[in-house]
Order: sequence, then structure tokens, then C-alpha cells
Amino acid sequence: RAVAMSVSHSSRLNKLVREQYMRLPQDGLVQVTYVWIDGSGEGVRCKSRTLDKEPKSIEDVPEWNFDGSSTAQAEGSNSDMFLVPVHMFRDPFCLDPNKLVLCEVLKYNRKPAETNLRHTCKKVMDLVKDSHPWFGMEQEYTLLGINGHPYGWPDNGFPGPQGPYYCGVGADKVYGRDIVESHYKACLYAGVKICGTNAEVMPSQWEFQVGPCEGIEMGDHLWMARFILHRVCEDFGVVATLDPKPMTGNWNGAGCHTNYSTEEMRREGGLKHIEAAIEKLSKRHDYHICVYDPRGGRDNSRRLTGHHETSNIFEFSAGVANRGASIRIPRQVGQDGYGYFEDRRPAANCDPYAVTEAIMRTTVLNETGVETKDYADH
Repeated sequence: RAVAMSVSHSSRLNKLVREQYMRLPQDGLVQVTYVWIDGSGEGVRCKSRTLDKEPKSIEDVPEWNFDGSSTAQAEGSNSDMFLVPVHMFRDPFCLDPNKLVLCEVLKYNRKPAETNLRHTCKKVMDLVKDSHPWFGMEQEYTLLGINGHPYGWPDNGFPGPQGPYYCGVGADKVYGRDIVESHYKACLYAGVKICGTNAEVMPSQWEFQVGPCEGIEMGDHLWMARFILHRVCEDFGVVATLDPKPMTGNWNGAGCHTNYSTEEMRREGGLKHIEAAIEKLSKRHDYHICVYDPRGGRDNSRRLTGHHETSNIFEFSAGVANRGASIRIPRQVGQDGYGYFEDRRPAANCDPYAVTEAIMRTTVLNETGVETKDYADH
């Protein structure tokens, strides 16, 4: 009974009945679900409309609008916001020919909404495109029951200490694998560049990896992967939280480790370019901490304690194969002399557009200090 009460009511609706309707023909019409980031900078919203034919490219998807006063993005007296389609995916919930479309949000005056961080990220990625930046982001998350308690944990008390859960197998070690595997398949179907998944150190905590993606693609694919995760969890009646420290005490937090390289880092002798980039990052630690979670570092201060495989938020560090450092150079990269490095500071609830933009501003555009340069006129 306790397990049944921890999942949502809607998840207990008869899914076989739903399947009967899902199989009905659409007679050439197409359902397009528009997805956008809301005023929190963390949540995603969606709504759907019918197009009279299947869109073959993003240009075939029309702009739309929504009530920004209901998403903390506008005043009620001037509430219409524009949805500008930027990236189209297949729809793993309603199936072909239906689409999921990621959108940028613009205000009434066509300026980007405050949480539309894609806008400046795209400008920066266009400026640095000749360096061919590749990213891979490792999204950690925690499954919660509808009551806010970690899914599968005892109603009173705690599971056994961390140790057997990471990459674990067995009903006493992992919770919610059905959700994880469903999400993986849904991402593959959608065309999201998901490249792996594993159970994490804290029980009911998981990770999926997206990449390699070049430039602006990283943020597009990770945000859509997050949307699909929340949507899959909805079907199963549980909640996926990206909180960087969902459980206080002797439990691991949740990050979004960001792997990064430029073309010159990936070539023979690239280690010297990796080390040069890390040197630039070391001199701009405070700036990066400010943009690596939605609250200017306050969320990460709960996670980056120097314990539980994290660095200390107040100190910059780097090392080969060191998971307690700000920046980790993988052992293989140290041996080969080229490859990539991992920034372990971004929080699980970071905006990937903000993270990837910041890395490019520091390592390629050579910005310093806490101020950022406006490249609008260049």
C-alpha cells in the first residue's frame, strides 16, 4: 500500500485504453508539441497544435504564442509571449509523424525572455564555430515519489549506506530502472543524442549522458532529454528532481558534469591546449560558479562541499583522474596527450546554454573577470 500511495493518481489510469486511441489514424494531420523553458529557468512547459502536413524542417513549424503571466514570464496586462521554433525532434509519445519542437521564448517586443539563455549562447557559438567545440553533459537526477520522498526508500528511516548502488543490479540496490530504460528508448526514438546511462551513488539517483554535440546543439539536446524524462516519469507516476542536493547528510549530490574539447585539443599534442584552457578557467572561478546553477551559486553551495566526490566551491583545482577536483583530466587523455577535459562544477539544475556559453567565453574568446562582453555588434 505504501508503494501504491507514492505514485500519482494519473499513472494508475488504464494505459491499455489509451493505446486504443493512440492507434487511430490521423489522415495526414500532424500533432506538434511546442516545448519551452519557463520563468524559473528550470521547468519546462508544453502545448500542442495540429498542422495540416508533416513538417520536414524547423522552418515548416510556425511561430506560436502562450500566456506568459501563467509561467512567471510576463505581466497579466501584457501577457502574450512568442514561441520561436529552433529544434525539431520525433515524438516518442504520440509517434510518427508527430513532432516535439523546442522553442526560444521572446517577449512582446521580440527581445529574449529573461530565462531564454539560448539567445546569447547561439551568438557566442556562432563566433567560435571554427574551433569546433564538442560537449558531452552527464545529467544526474533523483527519482522521488509523489510525496517528495526518494522513490523506493523506506517510509521511515534510510536505506543502507552508499556503496552497493552505483551501477548496481538487483531489487535491493536499484529503484526505478523501468523509467530509466523507457527514457533511454524514448530519447533514441526522438533523435536526442543520448549516449549512455547508469545508476548513481545514492539509491534512486540516476544519470544519463548526452553528446557529443557541437556548439548550440548541446543545450538543445539536453533540454529535450530533460523534457522527455519528466514526461516519462509522468506516465510512471513519479517525479524526477534535478535538485543538486536532494538529501542532506551523508549522501551524494547531483551534478551535470560537462565534458569539453576543441578541435585543437582533440589533435596530437592537444594536451597543451587543454592545460591552457584550464589555466584560463582557474582565473575565472567565481564567474563560472555564478552561472553553473540558476541561483548564482547558492544551489551549488549545498553540493560543492569538498566531500562526496566534489570540489570545494571556494577553491579551483584540477587533476588527472581526480573526482574531487573542479576539473578532471581523464587518465586516458593524460596518457594519450590529447582529448578532452571534464568540468565537474555545474549543478544538476544548470542551464546547459549558460554553462557551454561560459566555457567558450573563457577558453576561446579569452574573457576575464566577472563581466561578460556583448558581441551583438560584432
